[in-house]
Amino acid sequence: MRKSMLAVASHAGAVITGNSFPEAHAISALSALAQPTRLAIFRLLMKHEPIGIAAGTIAETIATPHNTLSTHLAILVRAGLLRSSREGRSIIYRADVAGMRAVIAFLVEDCCDGHPELCNMVAADTAACCAPAPARSGSRGRKAAARQR
Repeated sequence: MRKSMLAVASHAGAVITGNSFPEAHAISALSALAQPTRLAIFRLLMKHEPIGIAAGTIAETIATPHNTLSTHLAILVRAGLLRSSREGRSIIYRADVAGMRAVIAFLVEDCCDGHPELCNMVAADTAACCAPAPARSGSRGRKAAARQR
């Protein structure tokens, strides 16, 4: 592996400019997910999108000591797969869906001779992916609609 790639891959951030996704960022993201605890963290946070989860809850859910969790979270954030925000005394972590989409797009970029839409590997409407669930219909939905009239 090229020496410059190792340096960039270990410190890759979430900021990607333009339409190009550097190979070093893809390597960093895939390396971050190639560890069982980090994969479990990422999958847990994907299930809780877009709300996110506090760091303490993540530690309890996956049964990981806080100091170990902190290291794993930092690796995932540097790889552009998670983002965090402070809410009061808690730090809330969320999956970076755009970052994961960029990794997936990088992987399928050359699919079908550069036309991944032919393989149906790229969603036609990426906004539809991870969209909120539609409102439930049924007796509750009809009653609420009737009250609003």
